[in-house]
Amino acid sequence: MKVKRDDKVKVIAGNHKGKEGVVIEVLPKKGKVLVEGINLIKKHMKPNAQNQNGGIVEKEAFFDASNVMVVCGSCKKAVKTTIRKEDGNTVRICKSCNKPV
Repeated sequence: MKVKRDDKVKVIAGNHKGKEGVVIEVLPKKGKVLVEGINLIKKHMKPNAQNQNGGIVEKEAFFDASNVMVVCGSCKKAVKTTIRKEDGNTVRICKSCNKPV
């Protein structure tokens, strides 16, 4: 999976196309990502110890990782990435500007 936690990503397909956000969580086996502020759903919550009042809560929902692309830090575009070994470390490289993402 080319997307990792704390990456800045851009949504390229679906209802939220064009929005950008930071990845909160990644589920590699299912191919899903959770992005901050994108794909918000309303969930009805019963009162409990953490939420005394209950009610309707808005929270992010998982969606498919194929609908997002990593945003390059230097060229500020949604880009494809490649993996290269430099000094024994694996580094993701932007395919358009050849700099580390």
